[in-house]
Amino acid sequence: MSVAPAAPDPDGSPDGSSNGSPGGGPDSGVDGGPGVASGATRGLQGLSTELTARVPQLLEAMRSVGSGLELHSTLDRICETAAELTDARYAAIGVVAEDGEGLADFVYHGVDEGAAGRIGRLPDGHKGLLGALIHDPEPVRLANLAEDQRSCGFPAHHPPMRSFLGVPIRVQGEIFGNLYLAEKRGGGPFNDYDLNMVRVLAAEAGIAIGNARLYEAAQQRERWIDGSVAVTTALLAGGDADEALQVVAEQARRLSGSAAGIVLLPAVEGGLEIVAVASQRPSKALGVVIPPESELVAELLEGEPVFVENAAADRRMPTKLACDYGPVMMLPLQSDGRFLGALVTPRARDGRPFTETERTLAAQFASQAALALMMADAQRDRERLAVYEDRDRIARDLHDLVIQRLFATGMMLESAQRRSVVPEVQEGVGKAVDELDVTIQEIRTAIFALRQDPAEVPSGLRTRVLREINMAAVPLGFRPGHRLIGPVDTVLGELTGKNLIAALREALSNAFRHSGASRIDVVVDATAELPDGRRGVRLTVADDGVGIPDGGRRSGLRNLKRRAESLGGDSWYGPGLGEHGGGTTVVWQVPC
Repeated sequence: MSVAPAAPDPDGSPDGSSNGSPGGGPDSGVDGGPGVASGATRGLQGLSTELTARVPQLLEAMRSVGSGLELHSTLDRICETAAELTDARYAAIGVVAEDGEGLADFVYHGVDEGAAGRIGRLPDGHKGLLGALIHDPEPVRLANLAEDQRSCGFPAHHPPMRSFLGVPIRVQGEIFGNLYLAEKRGGGPFNDYDLNMVRVLAAEAGIAIGNARLYEAAQQRERWIDGSVAVTTALLAGGDADEALQVVAEQARRLSGSAAGIVLLPAVEGGLEIVAVASQRPSKALGVVIPPESELVAELLEGEPVFVENAAADRRMPTKLACDYGPVMMLPLQSDGRFLGALVTPRARDGRPFTETERTLAAQFASQAALALMMADAQRDRERLAVYEDRDRIARDLHDLVIQRLFATGMMLESAQRRSVVPEVQEGVGKAVDELDVTIQEIRTAIFALRQDPAEVPSGLRTRVLREINMAAVPLGFRPGHRLIGPVDTVLGELTGKNLIAALREALSNAFRHSGASRIDVVVDATAELPDGRRGVRLTVADDGVGIPDGGRRSGLRNLKRRAESLGGDSWYGPGLGEHGGGTTVVWQVPC
C-alpha cells in the first residue's frame, strides 16, 4: 500500500508504512481496548517537546469524548474533538453495517448543512477508499487522496480534500467503524504525532461508544416495553376496537422509526385486510385486501416474519402500496398457534435497513400485541354473549307482553268503533287502531333485528342501513328517522359500502353514548356532488342532543375522518337539530 512520505520521527527514522508505529516497531495494530490507550500513551513519554505539549490537549479530548451517553451525540463529539486535536478541517465516522457490507451511518463534521444538501446522499461504503477501509480496518495516512488507487473521486459539490488520515474504531474487540480526518490546515500532511494521538482517541472513543450503545439499547428496550403497555391497555380498555388497533399501528410506527404502521386482519373473503394505518400523511390503503394467493400472505399465515430490503423493487409486494417504501418488516400477530393478523412497518425508500436488534424488539412487540388482541377478543366475546342474552330476553318480553297487550288494545278499540254511532269517534278510533298496527309492525322489526346475528350481513346496502338503524333503536329507546336518496344499492362499490356502514355505526354509537338525544335523523344521499365535482355518497347523522363539549373526546370523529380520507373523501361535524342549533350533525362523504 503506497502512502505519502512522512516526516522523520524523533529518532530520525522515517515512517515508511501506512499502518506502522512511529518507530517502525511491531505494535502497529489498533485493538481498541484500554491496553492500546495506555500503551500508546506510554509511547509518548520521552518524545519531543511538541508532542509533550499536546498531551494535555489529548487528555482533554479523551475527557470530552467520554462524557455523555447518547450515541449520536457521542459520535458528533468524537468527530469534533478529533478535528480539533489534529487541526483538520473535516472529520467523519463511518459506522459499519451489521453484515459488514457498507456503512449503516455516516456522521460528519466541517461540512455545513447547505453543502451537505448539495452533495446529496451520504457515502454508503460500498466502493472507494471508505469501502476498502471496511474490509481492511488498519490505519491509513495519505498526503493526497486523489493519488491513491482505491479512491474513486468525489461527488459533485463535494469540498476539495487532499490529506487524509483514517483509523479504525473497535468496540469490545469488534470493528464499529472508522474515524476519518481530511484536509489538515496549512496544507501539509498528517504527521506521526497526529496518527498516534488519533489512535489513542479512537481507543477511548471505542470505550465511550460501547457505553453509549449499552445505554441506547436499554433506552430502546424501555421504549418498546412502554409501547407494549400502551397497546395492551388500549386493547383491554373495552373501548372502540378500531381506535385500539389504531394505537397498535401508531406505536409500531413510532417505535420502529418507520414511515407508517399498518395492521392487517383476516378478511372474510380470504387474504388480509388493512384495518388500521398510522402515517404522517393520509393513506388510501385502509380497507384494501391483500389476496390469499399472495406469497407474503402465505408466509405470514405460516407464522413466519417477512423482511423486505426494498419494497418498491420486490415483486411480492402489492405495487400500489409498495411504491413509496424501502425496507419493510412484516410480522405475524399470533398467540398459542392462532393467527390473528399481521403488523407491517415500512420505511421510506431511502430509509436505512432494520437492524437485528430492531427486528427482535419488533417481533417481541408483535407477540405482546397478539396476546393482548386475543385477550381483547375473548373479553368482547364475553360481552357479546351477555348482550345476546339480554337481547333475547328483550325480544321475548316484546313479543310475549308488549305485542300481545297492544293487539288486545287494538281489538278493544275496534269493538268500541263498531258500537259507536258518532262519525268523528269512529274516525278517531280508526286512526288509533292504524297507529297501533304500525307500532306492532315496528316492534316486530325490532324483534327480528334483536334475534339476528350481527355477522349475518344482508346483501343490499339499503337493507344494511335499515338494519343498523333498527339495531340502534333498542339502546336509544326510539327509532331514528331515515331517508335514502338515489340508487344506494347500485352505485356504491363493496369497499365504499362497507366503510359507509362502519361510519354509520360509529356515528349512531357516538349519538347514543354521548349526546342524550331524543331525535336522530339519518340521510344517505347517493346523488351527492363532492367539492371537486366528482360524484359521491354523503352520509349525514344529525341529533338534538347536548352537542360536543369543548375538550371532549374526539376519537370517534377522528375515526370517521380517517376512514373517509382513506377513500379520498372527508368528514366533519356542525350544529344539530335542537333549538338554536343544539346537538350535532356529522357529515361523512366519499367518492362513489
